[in-house]
Amino acid sequence: MTGPTRATKVIEGLAPGEVPWDALADEARPIILKGLARDWPLVGHGLASADEAMHYLLTFYAGHPVVGYTGPPEINGRFHYDAAATGLNFTGARVRLDEFLAQIAASAGDPEAPSFYVGSTDVDGYLPGLRAENDLALAGLAKAAEPPMVSIWIGNHTIASAHYDMSNNIACSLVGRRRFTLFPPEQIDNLYPGPLEPTPGGQVVSMVDFAHPDLDRYPRFAQALAAGEVADLEPGDVLMYPALWWHHVEAFEPFNVMINYWWNAAPAFMDTPANTLLHAMLSLRDRPEPEKRAWRAMFDYYIFGDAERPAAHLPEAARGNLAPLDMMKARRLRALLLNKFNR
Repeated sequence: MTGPTRATKVIEGLAPGEVPWDALADEARPIILKGLARDWPLVGHGLASADEAMHYLLTFYAGHPVVGYTGPPEINGRFHYDAAATGLNFTGARVRLDEFLAQIAASAGDPEAPSFYVGSTDVDGYLPGLRAENDLALAGLAKAAEPPMVSIWIGNHTIASAHYDMSNNIACSLVGRRRFTLFPPEQIDNLYPGPLEPTPGGQVVSMVDFAHPDLDRYPRFAQALAAGEVADLEPGDVLMYPALWWHHVEAFEPFNVMINYWWNAAPAFMDTPANTLLHAMLSLRDRPEPEKRAWRAMFDYYIFGDAERPAAHLPEAARGNLAPLDMMKARRLRALLLNKFNR
């Protein structure tokens, strides 16, 4: 089966300090910034050789153990659930980065090599100084309510099965080639999400094996493919895409490195909507359908509609929790909820 034929929008020729980040975020779609990180030293070392890139990374290594994931050869790089979907098909352990990279180097060229992966690791904490030489100029990203979270991803040929994140993402492909297959949030039903727990990386992932999709078992996946798009990234390319977009990520080379920037427009004092989803399962999902329709109207009014409308007809002093949220209101709401949960 072929994948999506739609290619992600590409912008070329932007200098690092000239990216209109906020305007790009307003497009609410994936965008490739071609070659934006091409001049980073890590990209140059990676183009020279995998060994050079590894040596360069280790000059910044602070010695703290990282979480390294290892999968047997038969998973072919696809970190996923086990056959019963009650566990995972790989193991994780605290390891030294230099020793883990040595395993990747030793397995290069071996068709029966295990899959090695270090995911979502804080750059500044584990590789201090790396960003002084390899970093995006994000001064123009005024929409970010807090400084972005900057992480590094390292491995051999790996596949991060289709999943979503709750933050906007700026992903920098630095060593090796990567392919992102992206789907808008509305395709969730056609991607057949797996169990809520355990999960391979914190979020549910699609049950569909993209390399060999079983359309008898997952027939709506064909509709997801029709709505999806592909972003092929060379070293130095940067991909920006919105929160909650599903993305399936394949790293192709014997050694691959990516740095990403997660950011949110919502301030940190706001709770994660994932908690709301879990509470809705507890409080709403299994109610009678007429009640669920009524609560949908309630949520449309208070949550998903115009945020100012529910309080517009009330005196300002009477608006309470209907007024715009700030840190103090968030604390009071959290305390109110905790009190209700602990009743």
